[in-house]
Amino acid sequence: MNDKIRIGIVDDHPLLRQGVAATLKKVADFDVVEQGGSADEARDIAARCLPDVLLMDVNMPGDTFAAVRAISKSQPSVKIMMLTVSESEDDAYAALEGGAQGYVLKGVSGPDLVQAIRNVAKGETFITPAFASRLLSHFRKHESEKRGVDLTHREEQIIREVAKGLTNREVAAKLSLSEKTVKYYMTNVMQKLHARNRVEAVTAVQRYWEAQKNWRLDIHAP
Repeated sequence: MNDKIRIGIVDDHPLLRQGVAATLKKVADFDVVEQGGSADEARDIAARCLPDVLLMDVNMPGDTFAAVRAISKSQPSVKIMMLTVSESEDDAYAALEGGAQGYVLKGVSGPDLVQAIRNVAKGETFITPAFASRLLSHFRKHESEKRGVDLTHREEQIIREVAKGLTNREVAAKLSLSEKTVKYYMTNVMQKLHARNRVEAVTAVQRYWEAQKNWRLDIHAP
């Protein structure tokens, strides 16, 4: 029984690809079965060799992300790990959403690369830690923006009236509040929206409402 992890390497820079291959060939439980230099060759290697882990660069001839999606669908046993210089969040999301289980930045140390491959071979997801932290931070920020700013019911009630063009006094009369109370809530709203004045506050909250509406449409879409 062969307990070795079978690996394919696809990168359009021969020297780098050969260097990675030389490093991995020194690992006792690794077997580098094939190498290629394009998205089409990645598909061919996946179908022909069925490696346990397929290392792929992001930037190489052909549609890399289409290849990732196709391999993930046609050869689900092949675990894809991107090995790239690209720190683009769009590239990372496209790869991971397409089915890749790893996203590792070039410059990684040999031991860390070996561990990443072992993790991915076991079905785990591995992303270069520092890059993963940045992705998570931006994801949380993006999700927060989609859901809208965290206003209380009264704050949102007041900013909605202000957005209609009402003055503090008019809002106070309509909601049976004192003008001082309305001003207090508006100050809180502007702080939460990082707005310098009422116009900026209204513009910001309208943008949040629009994003929130689109997010709700997204999650309820069939």
